[in-house]
Amino acid sequence: MVNWDPTSENEENSKSFPLKWCFVSLSDVISHQKRLEASVYDIEAKQAMQLIKSSRYPLTKVGGKDGLAFTYVGARFKRIWVEKSDIPIFQPSSILDVKPDPDGYISHLTKINIEELRVKKGQILMTCSGTIGKVSYVSETLANKVFSHDLLRITCKETIDQGYLYTYLKSRIGNKILLANRYGAVITHIEPHHLAEVPVPNAPLHIKKKIHNRIVRSYELRDESNQLLDKAERLLMNELQLPAIQEFEAGAVRQVNVFAVKLSELEGRADASYHVPVVDAIVAHMKKYAAEVTTMSDPRISKSIVLAGVFKRTYVEEEYGYPFIGGKEITQLSPQTDKFLSKPIHKSRYEKELKVLENTILLTDRGTIGTVALVPKHWEGYAVSQNVLKLIPSSADIAGYLYIYLNSDYGKVLVRRQTYGSVVNMIDDKSLASVEVPILKSEEVQNKINDLALEANRKRYQAYELEQQALRIMDEEVIYVK
Repeated sequence: MVNWDPTSENEENSKSFPLKWCFVSLSDVISHQKRLEASVYDIEAKQAMQLIKSSRYPLTKVGGKDGLAFTYVGARFKRIWVEKSDIPIFQPSSILDVKPDPDGYISHLTKINIEELRVKKGQILMTCSGTIGKVSYVSETLANKVFSHDLLRITCKETIDQGYLYTYLKSRIGNKILLANRYGAVITHIEPHHLAEVPVPNAPLHIKKKIHNRIVRSYELRDESNQLLDKAERLLMNELQLPAIQEFEAGAVRQVNVFAVKLSELEGRADASYHVPVVDAIVAHMKKYAAEVTTMSDPRISKSIVLAGVFKRTYVEEEYGYPFIGGKEITQLSPQTDKFLSKPIHKSRYEKELKVLENTILLTDRGTIGTVALVPKHWEGYAVSQNVLKLIPSSADIAGYLYIYLNSDYGKVLVRRQTYGSVVNMIDDKSLASVEVPILKSEEVQNKINDLALEANRKRYQAYELEQQALRIMDEEVIYVK
């Protein structure tokens, strides 16, 4: 006979796989068409709501008459797109990018008050459709930028509440409550009136101040990092005497879309996009003003370029896996993911192909090709998908310079000329290896560009640390405090 103690086994299982549960009232079941599936009721959201209701501090709301902020979205309008204008417009998903690029340009003839679409410094922005509940804070980088109507603007009544409310909405508990209605069901679109129902612990001023100041400084550091990157790119353009890319293209491309290519210059590529005249003109210009033009495969430039293989992914809970991000997340300061690759199953592939270290250069290789990121310190240990190429610089002495070059308009043109594929555009490790890169005549200028990029990355790490501090204070001194 075998003695079996079910209690001890259940306790062991509960430690390894915490049970997720909640009470669901009969009225809740009826309001959800008598459905009994757990997926209909966001258990974590209901538990989060119970936690906030038991807060030490009195509760207020995000929006509404007595809430902390005024909330609104813009009016719908028909956009008149143009190739170029002085009204760049950004989509809501751009709010998560550290250094966002406009999604296009709209004409002055667009029938909308453009000023009403501009976001204001100190506002909190929130995606309210599609991927909902993502938040950002408006600092110098986004101030006065034009965003589409479907972005929720949150204007706090008191300045001290800006960083505090941002942190609460970004916290795990606050975001869970935000994304569920009062019955615990997941919502698919956020309107201003929803925020009048979202409870917020109204912490004392000294706690709010600690959180707010950290968020403001975090975003100041992001602004400073962007300014350093802009300065580095200007140095590169000046050293190579490169005009704005639009001017270069206009001067290099003839009106007729027919051009001859020698057999010796085909390089195994018969697609016209690979042989566009502007590419040859850019390379010829760089050869004139650079000390040398080499390629990414040069050992002075890179140690290796890694293209991960396609594989079946096994996802697990956060504590058991590697955080896994794709190309869409690499432009963010702190990529948020709910995907974690199993450590036991994927360890070998992770070590060889997926793992990234500080100063690795990431470059999207399919879909939207050529989006670039320089891995900051706090991304070390992340697993990055096979949709992103990993370029390992030869040393930290050139990593920042390569990032600035690849992220410039000219670098992107030379990367994208390597594109192949008919249905899904892509490049591979061999394609990136053949991309031309200039070695500058002035070693001092090249080193300065490199140093500016690395300093910008350090500021982004500091910005991340400050935001994490704010989130910890929110958890330890507001949400979970007894």
